[in-house]
Amino acid sequence: MVLGGSHTGMLAARALAGLADRVVVVERDELPREPAPRKGLPQARHAHMLWSGGVHAMEELLPGVTATLRAAGARRAPVTTDMVVLSAHGWFRRWPESHHVILAGRDLLDATVRAQVLADQRIELLDGTEVVGLTGSAEAVTGVRVRGPEGRERTLGAGLVVDASGRGSGAPRWLAGLGLPGPEQREVDSGLAYASRLYLAPEQARDGFPVVNVQSDARGDGPGRAGFLLPIEHGRWIVTLNGTRGGEPTAANASGDDFARFARERLRHPLIGRLLAGAEPLSDVAFTRTTVNRRYFYERMPAWPENFTVLGDALAAYNPVYGHGLAVGAQSALLLRDAVRRRGWGAPGLSRRVQKAVARPVGAAWDLATGQDVFYPGATENGPTARDRLVAAYVDRLMYAATGNGRIARRVTDVTSLERRAEVLLTPSVLLAALAGPLKPGLVEPPLTAEELKKAGLQ
Repeated sequence: MVLGGSHTGMLAARALAGLADRVVVVERDELPREPAPRKGLPQARHAHMLWSGGVHAMEELLPGVTATLRAAGARRAPVTTDMVVLSAHGWFRRWPESHHVILAGRDLLDATVRAQVLADQRIELLDGTEVVGLTGSAEAVTGVRVRGPEGRERTLGAGLVVDASGRGSGAPRWLAGLGLPGPEQREVDSGLAYASRLYLAPEQARDGFPVVNVQSDARGDGPGRAGFLLPIEHGRWIVTLNGTRGGEPTAANASGDDFARFARERLRHPLIGRLLAGAEPLSDVAFTRTTVNRRYFYERMPAWPENFTVLGDALAAYNPVYGHGLAVGAQSALLLRDAVRRRGWGAPGLSRRVQKAVARPVGAAWDLATGQDVFYPGATENGPTARDRLVAAYVDRLMYAATGNGRIARRVTDVTSLERRAEVLLTPSVLLAALAGPLKPGLVEPPLTAEELKKAGLQ
């Protein structure tokens, strides 16, 4: 039984198909059969990217899914070749490809994955159904209690229950109902709010235009403001602007012309605002404040029930501006499959092993997301820890070196793409390169080519 029919839930169902006699996906919303919005996923109106570490995991679970997405219009953008990024230390150079991201609207991504997963006859969807709680005991979960659209409750038995129900997961409450203590958790809330709008790119810039990202600088005293422009399917750009406490694109200035004005006047560089001047708005502005980083450390609990595991945003939800949630969900589903294959269905301690295995990619993305957010005023009750400050100081030096050192830029993207663990940043050669700093002088202008400037109407 998989609770939640979004990205992670569908991939978890696919991971278990063939390992169980039957896989049932329980989803509260009525899921659309075509790419379309749904009530329980308001963040779909904002920009998403799938880092290559997640692409590889998704492709292993659903062979050919990347080609299907690209045939539907999704973009494959090489990192950092097709990226124009302003960091806290200046513009990054566009180095030869090291990794890549898949860029698509969330509706297209979810619909493509959903169609491939549900084409498997071993998987069935029970949508329009709400999970009320778990059945069983503190030693073992035996199923779930659900409430259908007619309001009637019933119990569904299961040999394994996977909670992939997202940020609103009831797992802490459900486990308490079985007599288990509450899990350790941590929150880092930068106070960030973000607004997004869909545009039709200028005609000549509808194919092959780079990602544009103007990052904030957490080292400053004021609020952080950032924005990014992602080219997605059908010649469209999805643009997301964000700001932390005191610098948010609030409801008052996140509509109409104020959206482009925020991009042009409030970010550290006006490039995104200048690009929007030649683009046609296609949607209203979507606005949200649901950006807190929240992690449950279920792997540390002294007791854990058999036949239950938690994945995706139900386990750890990240500030979405870093774009790691989709990749971690895919990697976690793959680890679930591998653990069940290796240990055997119903093996003692299997769920505990799964929970510890998925903590690895979760922890990597957590460190990436909170490494900057923890420094914004009010992000945590007690401020950054000594470890936070030490790690941030080293990463800050690495990022400075990466602006003018292609080898260090690749090592950094090894980690941000979730293809390699952070240990690769601690080798002697990387430590020395970080100490030495950039090998090339900093760029004074955005690294757009003359052709790209012309396509966008900026030349």
